[in-house]
Amino acid sequence: MSVLTPPVSGFDLNVPVLIVGAGACGLVAALAATDAGADVLVIEADATPSGSTALSAGLIPAAGTRFQRDAGIEDRTDLFANDIQKKAKGENPQDLVDLLASASGPVIEWLADRFDLPFSVVTDFDYPGHSRRRMHGLPTRAGRELIDRLRTACEAQGIDIICNRRATALFVNGNIIQGVRLDGPTGTEDIGCGALVLACNGYGGNRDMVRKFMPEIENAVWFGHDYNQGDAVTWGNALGAETLHLGAYQGHGNVAYPQGILITWAVITQGGVQVNLRGERFWDESQGYSEAARAVLAQPEGVAWTIFDSRIAGIARQFQDFKDAEAIGAIRSAATLAEMAEVTALPEDALIRTLADIPTDGPDTFGRSFLGEPLKPPYCAVKVTGALFHTQGGLMINQEARVYRKAGGVFPNLFAAGGAAVGVSGSGDSGYLSGNGLLAATVLGRIAGTAAANDMKEDNGHA
Repeated sequence: MSVLTPPVSGFDLNVPVLIVGAGACGLVAALAATDAGADVLVIEADATPSGSTALSAGLIPAAGTRFQRDAGIEDRTDLFANDIQKKAKGENPQDLVDLLASASGPVIEWLADRFDLPFSVVTDFDYPGHSRRRMHGLPTRAGRELIDRLRTACEAQGIDIICNRRATALFVNGNIIQGVRLDGPTGTEDIGCGALVLACNGYGGNRDMVRKFMPEIENAVWFGHDYNQGDAVTWGNALGAETLHLGAYQGHGNVAYPQGILITWAVITQGGVQVNLRGERFWDESQGYSEAARAVLAQPEGVAWTIFDSRIAGIARQFQDFKDAEAIGAIRSAATLAEMAEVTALPEDALIRTLADIPTDGPDTFGRSFLGEPLKPPYCAVKVTGALFHTQGGLMINQEARVYRKAGGVFPNLFAAGGAAVGVSGSGDSGYLSGNGLLAATVLGRIAGTAAANDMKEDNGHA
């Protein structure tokens, strides 16, 4: 049972703010709560802080930052909000979109100024759907670096992060969350709390839930964290919490196969294309990498080849993942298309014909316009498949990240952030705007941590 009455014998330990999950969301929430003056404990099921963040490119979209201004980029939060809603066809709650867009810049600058995270803007290519260049990343452009730096910041603040502890149940009295039961190496522990922040992401690792809510992607490679089992939604349902857009998710159609390494979508935005095993293009790749997952999985054997050239490879090398893929031979290269056909086992005539059909002065038969440089030898290719990265539906929250009740109002001391809360990607996969996952993780993490800490200060003030 996921919701229990509080233990008669009391709790093994009591903490003011308890955070479940040590991905980017949980660690940001912990930093924010500590900054606001609360004592915090972070619980992580894995052996080390990681989450789906560590598997991502670690890029966070934000509008109006000094990093953009330093790069000569003019941006506004209303433009960002419009881009989010346009990609999702207006399906998102507007107040949530406005909250994330307006708070994105301050979160980036707070992490940089307060905790020395060296952000910079990706300035040499555009992500689909963003009208400005606003993707902020760390030097390696890898989520592993983001997690490591956030963990280091938490350690410097004296924040306790206990790993190998999986939260299995909530202790509830009325609408108040009083604690959490943990399973660990030595058995169960019951931890009491003044406020609970759910930062345990979504349910992409739960095949039954994926099959139920998003059957079109059930056969995709799971590229998230295995502990993303839908605990927040399960607990929410047991509590009578509001949920929204449980069929929404972020896919990715450019994961190296069978190596399982994320290949940056820059190889497409800079002029690359995808072909199936017949050597034929099959869709408008400019729609985005989330939609690409279904498009690629629908091809023979559920795979495709992404074709680009050495110029594009040079741009992609700013991403550590791409360099890793090159190092293990996932990226093939060839001086001619005939040689490329040989190293990829694609039909030579079809491959040559496909690339010859790419127009330089307008849209192609799929509706894609190629505005950059045409592909030139030497060529590059990588075999890819479709993957599920994380779900985007979840618990409904207010402006302080407090969870809504179906019966009305909110749970006073229950917060949800990141993948545990509903995102701003609409109801499916096509509404995902690049970076939406880490946008919600960092912004809502900071909001939830701050609100939870402020509650504890108010409680102490009343005591």
